[in-house]
Amino acid sequence: MGKKGKSALHVSDGVNQPPSISDDAVEKYKKLQKKNLSSEDYFSGIRDGNRIILSQAITVIESSLPEHQILAREIIEKCLPFSGESIRLGITGVPGVGKSTFIESLGKFITRRENKLAVLAIDPSSNRSKGSILGDKTRMEELSADPNAFIRPSPSAGSLGGVARKTRESIILCESAGFDVIFIETVGVGQSEVAVHSMVDFFLLLMLAGAGDELQGIKRGIMEMADAIAITKADGANAKVTGRAKSEYQNALHLFPPTSSGWIPHVKTCSALTHEGIEDILITIDEYCELTKRNDYFWNRRKEQAKYWMYETIDESLKNDFYLHHKIKEVLPRYEKKVIEKDQSPFSAAKDLLDRYNQ
Repeated sequence: MGKKGKSALHVSDGVNQPPSISDDAVEKYKKLQKKNLSSEDYFSGIRDGNRIILSQAITVIESSLPEHQILAREIIEKCLPFSGESIRLGITGVPGVGKSTFIESLGKFITRRENKLAVLAIDPSSNRSKGSILGDKTRMEELSADPNAFIRPSPSAGSLGGVARKTRESIILCESAGFDVIFIETVGVGQSEVAVHSMVDFFLLLMLAGAGDELQGIKRGIMEMADAIAITKADGANAKVTGRAKSEYQNALHLFPPTSSGWIPHVKTCSALTHEGIEDILITIDEYCELTKRNDYFWNRRKEQAKYWMYETIDESLKNDFYLHHKIKEVLPRYEKKVIEKDQSPFSAAKDLLDRYNQ
């Protein structure tokens, strides 16, 4: 203590830190929150490239509230004539393959070419993981801050069919907002790859080398869907292993029947950390689009996909309507008990329930 009784330790007040979010942005957001936007408001905002309104419109699409579903249909109908001009790229991969790092690396190459990129996700498992794609977004720090990129976390719950349909509808909104490259990322595994393949132009499978038998456990169906396979983490001591894995995958792909697109699937190696091989993958995607547009496969496939999603939406809507119907909700537990206790066969119980629904 000094003569005046003051401590020798003194902490200065320091410099006042600026807020992490601008006050103007907060005020604009509050105004939008207070206002009940019409479908025309959403459409105008989306066409003007307003990211806040685009995000809110996607939230409306994801909502299960009846009034939001009506509004969502109106927004989609307005945006539909301004969609369809992007390249839609599906990306999937085994756990630990480094999907987030790869997407950021490839995404930066795309935005440097003055393209506008939207990253969407299909995450049917998120009702258990509580939305793991949010973690992916925080790992893509550079891409998140890129003015030419838009990253949208997937819904936090829902069936694969419902989540996939909403992702396809989100594509329409993003294209209408001027995004000319769309990444659709699968966060879950299994059937989500099939859903992604049914809404993209190019399907990219990310694989690891040096993790045991590279081909073991990889479904033939997923391999057949891939327009290209990228073996990641091809840097340092792993470079030689990835070269060997590349040969194995190329040999495996030769066993598959020819593709209807006329395209021969490529196998590439890359490192998202050093960015080596990333631009080569982008060139491969460009070559695929050029070939398939020239032979009309690109546009014919888009037509088939549109028809497919019409039928998928019918199936999903009928299933939801069936289980929410008051006649079914009342008796379903009773029929479940009969089936479990073998008092009635599953097929007979299903027939009885359908008859009640159709009465």
